[in-house]
Amino acid sequence: MLPRDRVPVALLAAFLVILAWSGWSPRDRLTWWLEVLPALVGVGLLVATYRRFRFTTLAYVLAWLHAVILLVGGHYTYVEVPIGIWIRDALGLARNHYDRLGHVAQGFVPAILARELLLRASPLGRAGRPMSRVWLFVTTLAFVVAISAVYELFEMGVARATGEAADAFLALQGDPWDTQTDMLLALVSALAALLLLGRTHDRALRTVVDTSGRECGVQTGLDAQDRQVP
Repeated sequence: MLPRDRVPVALLAAFLVILAWSGWSPRDRLTWWLEVLPALVGVGLLVATYRRFRFTTLAYVLAWLHAVILLVGGHYTYVEVPIGIWIRDALGLARNHYDRLGHVAQGFVPAILARELLLRASPLGRAGRPMSRVWLFVTTLAFVVAISAVYELFEMGVARATGEAADAFLALQGDPWDTQTDMLLALVSALAALLLLGRTHDRALRTVVDTSGRECGVQTGLDAQDRQVP
């Protein structure tokens, strides 16, 4: 098993390899740029801030998985991703649902990243605030929905600017409720991330150290439970 501080480096190396594959003769070059742009921006921000603010290994792994989903979708276009086509044909579905996977990740992964930012860099992570956990939950969900809405507006802007050239990027596949479904998936996935990974994330946060080697003082839900143990 890799040491914790080596995991982000290994993930970055793997990302660059997959990025090279994704950019090699994609189905549609414009669609490729549009699909991988969020991954490039996100990874760039994580690299740029690594020395000043290191996320948990859990957050980096989830971000990497999200980036891989985007890179695969960019290479094939979401409508033509082979695994999605296989599942569609095997189950007799009406569409390739790989793009739905992308929107699940769009809710699940940012929820953990936002939760960590709020716990470590806002008053919501401080002790002695009874309602802080409720506000943490609500604020994280609001953040994810905002990201999803901004992305849908970005898609609309691209569609207006490029016309039919954006069809592969939009991946509507005849669904008039595609935008609403995408945003709902992001919200439900964010909710699932908080409920399923909240305690795991709390444990990961307790092992985080800042750039000086000191443990970060984050008030998690587990801390209060520990104080109750005789």
